[in-house]
Amino acid sequence: MTSPLASTAIPAHRIAVLVLDHALPLEIGMPFVVFGAPQLPYDVLLCAREPGPVATDHGWPIIIEQGLDALSTADTVIIPAYRDFLEPVPDAVIAALRAAHARGARIASICTGAFALAAAGLLDGRRATTHWYHADELARRCPTAQIDPDVLYVDSGDILTSAGVVSGIDLCLHLPRTDHGAAIANDIARNIVAAPYRDGGQAQFIRMPSRRTASADLGATQEWALRHLGDPLTVAELASHAHLPLRTFERRFTAETGTTPMKWLNAARVDHARELLETTDAAVDHIGHQCGLGTAANFRHHFRNITGTTPREYRRRFASR
Repeated sequence: MTSPLASTAIPAHRIAVLVLDHALPLEIGMPFVVFGAPQLPYDVLLCAREPGPVATDHGWPIIIEQGLDALSTADTVIIPAYRDFLEPVPDAVIAALRAAHARGARIASICTGAFALAAAGLLDGRRATTHWYHADELARRCPTAQIDPDVLYVDSGDILTSAGVVSGIDLCLHLPRTDHGAAIANDIARNIVAAPYRDGGQAQFIRMPSRRTASADLGATQEWALRHLGDPLTVAELASHAHLPLRTFERRFTAETGTTPMKWLNAARVDHARELLETTDAAVDHIGHQCGLGTAANFRHHFRNITGTTPREYRRRFASR
């Protein structure tokens, strides 16, 4: 049974998923999986350069009813990955993307969708990412951009880019987290059985250890830690739970998750704090202790470091949602 999703009276936010020729079906479907629940304040639609059948990378077409006019009323435009990203982007698509951005729409890309943003000049002077394998080519085509091949996604405010496949889900979850807070985003993640929070700064290219044993089940240790966030956990205790020497645990954890154990633990604690700030009336200092972040000063430090704001300001913005 899936958990019930949070309801809201917030007006619908219109999301246009722009499908380019030979787009990847998995990436096309991601926004609908994340934003498509009827209880959520999003209206998601497909569009293309022209209405009609659009070929996918898998050889079968998708019938799309709306053309580029859909971008003129979209609050957010998402461009999934597509196979022909090294080919010129049609002038009409470039014009529509520029016009949408100029009137204030948020533009996001999944994987090689970033090449369409580059063609439209929307990455100029910005930090961005794409799949690590294609990062050098994107940097060559957009020399004024700072292309970071090591991260899952980059949020530049009105322009967002992500790496390949699963990081597209991370980016899609990041959007409702930004719009409506952690509670709704975590509810979506639970419903689609996805990781509730992966910071965009986590490593994109993760090297898996060549040998693994049953005692090195780091996933079980992460689940255990999430159930004990209020305890004063140390990395040594996490290593003990995983039945690994401390240095081996740290090395394997970083290799498998792309972040250090303590950074992951602090991010999980802050994410839990965000949800409590939204959904309870508990005092801010009490929430800091409940999430294992200790003193009020320590709580504020870690919270601001990850969210860019204070716990009280975060609650003021999202508690009514």
